[in-house]
Amino acid sequence: MARGKNVELSEYERKRQENIAKTQALLRNLEMEAAQAGLGPTGKAKASVTSRPKAKKPAPKKIKQEEVAPRRTSSRLKGIVADSEVAKRKAEDEYTAIREADRAKRQRVSGAFNFSDIVVAGKDWNKSGNFLSVGPADPYARTFDHNDVKETTDKELRTLRERMSGLELWEDFEPNEIKITPERIYSMGLHPTKDKPLVFAGDKLGNLGICDASQKVAEVKVEDDEDDDSEGPTITTLKPHTRTIHTFQFSPHDANALYSASYDSSVRKLDLAKGTAIQVYAPADAQEEAPLSGLEISKDSAHTLYFSTLDGQFGIYDMRTPSTTATLFQLSDKKIGGFTLHPLRPHLVATASLDRTLKIWDLRKVEGKGEDRAPALLGAHTSSLSVSHAAWSSAGHVATASYDDTIKIHSFVDCTNWKAGVSLDEGAMQPSVVIPHNNQTGRWVTILRPQWQQFPQDNLPRFCIGNMNRFVDIYSATGQQLAQLGGQGITAVPAVARFHPECDWVAAGTASGKLCLWM
Repeated sequence: MARGKNVELSEYERKRQENIAKTQALLRNLEMEAAQAGLGPTGKAKASVTSRPKAKKPAPKKIKQEEVAPRRTSSRLKGIVADSEVAKRKAEDEYTAIREADRAKRQRVSGAFNFSDIVVAGKDWNKSGNFLSVGPADPYARTFDHNDVKETTDKELRTLRERMSGLELWEDFEPNEIKITPERIYSMGLHPTKDKPLVFAGDKLGNLGICDASQKVAEVKVEDDEDDDSEGPTITTLKPHTRTIHTFQFSPHDANALYSASYDSSVRKLDLAKGTAIQVYAPADAQEEAPLSGLEISKDSAHTLYFSTLDGQFGIYDMRTPSTTATLFQLSDKKIGGFTLHPLRPHLVATASLDRTLKIWDLRKVEGKGEDRAPALLGAHTSSLSVSHAAWSSAGHVATASYDDTIKIHSFVDCTNWKAGVSLDEGAMQPSVVIPHNNQTGRWVTILRPQWQQFPQDNLPRFCIGNMNRFVDIYSATGQQLAQLGGQGITAVPAVARFHPECDWVAAGTASGKLCLWM
């Protein structure tokens, strides 16, 4: 209901009206004083009590990216006299070039073309295969199963497939119960003893986990009653390094000696019998950083250490001498992701690099001088993307995994007849088999690397490699898939997979530090 004109104002309202009147009188006085001082607005426009809103800045204009085309250049700056014959010819050439570039830009594509002539997403079609060859990761989706084994007509191949596919997960414990390292697993191996499976794993922070896979559930429960309520097997954890353990190897001369290479630039020797670990190599300059990406002890010498670095270097070092005596060769301008020596002919070295190459070197012959000194390069093969690892088999095959989503198998079974420094032509370096395989591990999964069984008891070469669908694949040297190992409790990609040197045991590790073991 509206108020009448004679309604008496409240005390609060009366004071509010008085304050408003005082404020307006004060503003009028300020305006009059400013006008007398010559500070007021000129003309009829009056100063506004409220400030004007700031004008919005116009959005920056997008600069159109145009193709680079031939442009006219200054004849005067080039010292060409105007109206001369040279100037006329130059002007005509520039005009013709601009016309041709413009015509080419507008020209339609006509006729047929071959996929082998095009490059898709940076990949050569011939090298990367077609779009349907490899799909994205699909957890637990099999690409090889018991039906493939049953349909095998070759008797020998079927027998091998049945044996490999018959490997089963460690029955006493599921993988999610076996945390062998605190952090992501980068390296994995099985001790060469055939008495029982002893599994070793190195992780991202330099921890080394050791698991005796001969343990039984009953044994573990007795031990757990004394300590804690853990359901998994007993794990021994050591910390020999401060950074990632990229590679380790059991000495072929002493089964109790485990050599490990780390991103902390050092190689350490762990004596399993004495329970001690010593540093056997590090850069001579204590401040120098040379993260190691590979390590091997050859069968020829128990004292010679071979290693590679993330800076593209390959080193040879006699562990009985000071580290300053190490011989270093710059084999690549980019990271060497991994290397191996031929198990029976350790003078042959295969390296895989970020520069997209597989290279075969001969240590019997060193060429060049100064910084250019290097073992004889026998041959090289280039992939469309980086090559993660190169692994020699004892029969003379080299398996590589590349980010072009392929596994390549190169056959060098005639390497026994190679003379020092022999040159392998392009044809000899071509892979004998190319297997489509999803190798897109991304940021959180360790890079997939093929690893051969060094001395299979049936003399049939085979290797294993992690599968992004949470399996481990096993292939023969001819590229035929022998098995796809999986099982209950595998909740992550078993990216780091290794065979026992002789027994049909396969160990694999995940990014969560869990162990998968098939026996």
